[in-house]
Amino acid sequence: MARLFGTDGVRGVANVAVTAELALDLSVAAAHVLADRGAFAGHRPRAVVGRDPRASGEFLSAAVVAGLASAGVDVDDVGVVPTPAVASIVAASGADLGVVLSASHNPMADNGIKFFARGGHKLPDDVEDAIERRSGEEWARPTGAGVGRVRRDDEAGPAWARALGASAPHRLDGLKVVVDCAHGAASELGPLALATAGADVVVVGAAPDGVNINDGVGSTHPEVLQAAVLEHGADAGVAYDGDADRCLAVDATGALVDGDQIMGVLALALAERGELRHDVLVTTVMSNLGLVLAMEAAGIRCARTAVGDRYVLEEMRRGGYALGGEQSGHVLLLDHATTGDGVLTSLHLLARVAESGRTLADLAAGIPRLPQVLVNVPGVDRAAAGTDPGVRDAVAAAEAELGDTGRVLLRPSGTEPLVRVMVEAPSAETAQEVADRLAGVVRQRLTLREE
Repeated sequence: MARLFGTDGVRGVANVAVTAELALDLSVAAAHVLADRGAFAGHRPRAVVGRDPRASGEFLSAAVVAGLASAGVDVDDVGVVPTPAVASIVAASGADLGVVLSASHNPMADNGIKFFARGGHKLPDDVEDAIERRSGEEWARPTGAGVGRVRRDDEAGPAWARALGASAPHRLDGLKVVVDCAHGAASELGPLALATAGADVVVVGAAPDGVNINDGVGSTHPEVLQAAVLEHGADAGVAYDGDADRCLAVDATGALVDGDQIMGVLALALAERGELRHDVLVTTVMSNLGLVLAMEAAGIRCARTAVGDRYVLEEMRRGGYALGGEQSGHVLLLDHATTGDGVLTSLHLLARVAESGRTLADLAAGIPRLPQVLVNVPGVDRAAAGTDPGVRDAVAAAEAELGDTGRVLLRPSGTEPLVRVMVEAPSAETAQEVADRLAGVVRQRLTLREE
């Protein structure tokens, strides 16, 4: 049976895979598991619950609140707030548990359930597994004064945004910034944080109605932000996803600044201030070689992990590193937050623009992007991608051909009979030619035969 918890909580189509019953059962189980592990020892437990503006979040958050309260946990319902805001509120308030109802950048019909432990940290795998095992079990229910109390807290989110804006490493006065909130959880709080830091803010994609989250706006559709930056003559633009744990940017010319370039700009800024611990930036294997080469030239090492923010976070904690993230714009600044935070990322990126007196285009130009081509090869034996001698020889030959000027990566899909062939090269033509050639070898050697 597949594990219920994925790399970022439980996620699926709301009211089909992610139901009110599941939300209630998991919340009760989480309370019991944490209680048995001593998380509530000596005090009455308290949880923070927040959500993004999806329509399904209304009944799912109600189910989570009901489950926790029925298990004797007091609940602060903070309403619609970004995922990183819940983590931060948990840490700042001393709460024992945080729960977020969100499917991040996924389509509106999806939703998810994500837990944070005391301190605002993601639950370890073994705790998630224990919660899954105990979901739906029989239990002794508290009565009378033993049940949890529920309190609505509409000020926690704005307080988080104002504190975040005030914490920017440099004021944003004089910068005109367009922010695309994806009709998501940061629709009010993202602009508030930027304005608190002094930016002149133009807002788009900030009219959530429960069904329009991520719909043609936000970090998954940067063309809206690109057009708005040009229309308003802004210095820069930033786009969040539905729960605002990601951020992409656009410079004054309308050019996209992706997660790799954002990380590179931030790494150079932190290194200049002596705050990039061990001179290491943590990235995934999908980060562009241009970022790696730019960091090497600046004396910064890139530590690479598997794809997924949880692997970036694990490596950052292991090595005590300050900065890491993914090309998608999921950036972790662990001196300031316990999880990826798009609003925080945008504040630090724009602060670098203001502090340096340089344009975002100029800063991003220091992190060149090598042409990158990705070819998906379906219907193949993904498990054999790393062991088949013909495929290995073809990859070795391509790597020798590219030398230090390019890179090859074969990634088996985790869920489908599919192999992803990624090639970076000095030119788009070379990258496409090498990727197509390798895809042909994979197809020839690994195609699954019908019985």
